[in-house]
Amino acid sequence: MIHAYDKMYLDKAMKSLAQMLDYAVYDLKYDITSFFDLFLSSGIATLFESGDVNTLAGRSGIELAWEVLGKSGIDYERITPNADSDRSEEYWAGWALAYYQWDTSMTFADIVRCVPIKDVISLYHPYHEMDIRQFADHMNDLIRRTQPDTNLKRLRMLAGFSQSQLADASGVPVRTIQQYEQRQKNINKAQAEYLVMLSTVLHCKPSDLIERV
Repeated sequence: MIHAYDKMYLDKAMKSLAQMLDYAVYDLKYDITSFFDLFLSSGIATLFESGDVNTLAGRSGIELAWEVLGKSGIDYERITPNADSDRSEEYWAGWALAYYQWDTSMTFADIVRCVPIKDVISLYHPYHEMDIRQFADHMNDLIRRTQPDTNLKRLRMLAGFSQSQLADASGVPVRTIQQYEQRQKNINKAQAEYLVMLSTVLHCKPSDLIERV
């Protein structure tokens, strides 16, 4: 799996996003969905996703919240944060969501399009007491339910190929294509040669066939 950025920044990124959401809700008094929408539209989310070091490690979560508001053209007061900010469900949701974004390399927009931020918060019980990988596995299941088709199937259909036609054109066995599309085989572990053969016919990059979850 290719992660969104170097793991050395992950712990700081998780704490920063956690603190940002907690501060936005409990100190700035924003609705979590409204503030997360600002986070996405301000461009800060894109910097976060791409591993911008200043965004990941150069600012606290509180400073990130201020920057989101500033980039959104909103006047704000630099309120002193609540001392208990690391105990809220919103804090945990930001912490867990930052890990999931790093782990999958999905954009925050794509993640919350499938699993809204309030639904992420609702997973606090029982996942805050579990290993973060269990949260990630559950998120993968939720996202697969909203996106039942694999990238391979979506791109194949967009190109107008049947499975057998794609097999004939690419040289990849039709049974293998079926197994990838039905997730009986993990395309992320496919031979590089197969990814190149398929992507050449489908006029896409080999990485476009990878399943982020």
